[in-house]
Amino acid sequence: MNRVPLFLCGMIFLAACKNQEESTNYGKLAIHFEHYQNGQPLHFDSMMYVNAAGNPYEVSEVQWFISDIILIGKDGSMVSIDDGKFAHYVDTNIPQTLRWDVDKEIFAGEYTTVKMTFGIKGEKNKPNMYTDIPESNMMWPMHMGGDQGGYHYMKLNGFWKNAANERQPFNFHLGVGQQINSNNEITGFIQNWFEIELPASAFTLEENKLTNIGIRMNVEKWWESPNVYDHNVYGGSIMKNQEAMGKAVENGRKVFSFSGILADSKI
Repeated sequence: MNRVPLFLCGMIFLAACKNQEESTNYGKLAIHFEHYQNGQPLHFDSMMYVNAAGNPYEVSEVQWFISDIILIGKDGSMVSIDDGKFAHYVDTNIPQTLRWDVDKEIFAGEYTTVKMTFGIKGEKNKPNMYTDIPESNMMWPMHMGGDQGGYHYMKLNGFWKNAANERQPFNFHLGVGQQINSNNEITGFIQNWFEIELPASAFTLEENKLTNIGIRMNVEKWWESPNVYDHNVYGGSIMKNQEAMGKAVENGRKVFSFSGILADSKI
């Protein structure tokens, strides 16, 4: 009779050990967003930069969406950090948006690559899904394709000096593009979001710790390669100019880099 309670105690003890072992097989992740220019932190509201086309310029603010982040493991497995929140809004005017504390517990271990989407994929980019500011301020105009992609991917605002050395505003805005016929009528829409596998983005997520990693936007690269982008050619507003947005998308694939592990702390 005494053997039954001892047997049950043993089973409970083993189960507790197993649960404890499993519970420490996870870590937490925080992603920090950085904005750099030529290898240095971006300075705002100062006409101190020159792009590849020779345009002097300054940046006032950068507002953008990142979404569908996937971690690729050493064995090729893919782990989505999506736990009900697939997108994050980044705004250089709002410091708290420069950090994304991922709610989902993620398996600890070595990851070889961080994959991300710049903007929001068309099937997810639905009108009116954000009802509160600041995200609601990113709404893409309905008459320009907002029903095909509800929100801007990015607003990069600032000023440049034109060929006459006059200070002019630019609104370097990316979102869904339009196909235009010879009568200047919209005949279709073009999805301009894109996926990126960040180069040299391997890191280790440790058990029972918070791992902080950095994703960096290198602003100057929006106008460098493979297209030398000239504000004097495309002007200050490009939301109706798919040619300009298309060149920006091609350049954008080289804009982002991985900053590595920034700091670790216990959960």
